[in-house]
Amino acid sequence: MDHTLDATLDPIWDTVDRLNTWLDENRTLPAQQEVLLRILKLSEEVGEVAQAVVGATGQNPRKGHTHTWRDVESELCDVVLTAMVALRTLTPDAPEVFGAHLRKVTARSLSS
Repeated sequence: MDHTLDATLDPIWDTVDRLNTWLDENRTLPAQQEVLLRILKLSEEVGEVAQAVVGATGQNPRKGHTHTWRDVESELCDVVLTAMVALRTLTPDAPEVFGAHLRKVTARSLSS
């Protein structure tokens, strides 16, 4: 089994863990409520991607072009990071859970 990708993601997961700890240290709600809200935060972030795409394509005639494709890239990164933090909030084994899932999807999608 190739674990090269896992090693590449290690520094990212270290950062995710630090962000999760920071959020935990600064939470104002009960832990279980924080878990749910971190998961719901994904919906907010996905909505911001949609808003950026609408703005980058100028699909709202009233507003015109309000975003760039770089804004869309940034918002997509927020979605990925928010999902990683939400997963880490659910389990301290987030890197392993994600790695196993990624390997499964890769095998299913890229097997020839």
